[in-house]
Amino acid sequence: MRAIEFRSKTDVVGNLRIDYPVHKSNKKVRVIILLDEEEQAEDEEALWMNTVSKNPAFEYLNDDSENIYTVNDGEPIDD
Repeated sequence: MRAIEFRSKTDVVGNLRIDYPVHKSNKKVRVIILLDEEEQAEDEEALWMNTVSKNPAFEYLNDDSENIYTVNDGEPIDD
């Protein structure tokens, strides 16, 4: 079994921001997701990409001032 963990915080009513009731008012919590090993990595990656793309914590990346790199930056890695 594979575990995925992320941190969240409950609201003043006691709910996680993912709308799962824990009945703890305004407390920090840890959420652990357990997945069967049989699930394909592609499905897990799609799940994470979908979740992260909707997470308001990353909204600042949509700001044009964050777009500071180009394809010409850096050097290729030789194997």
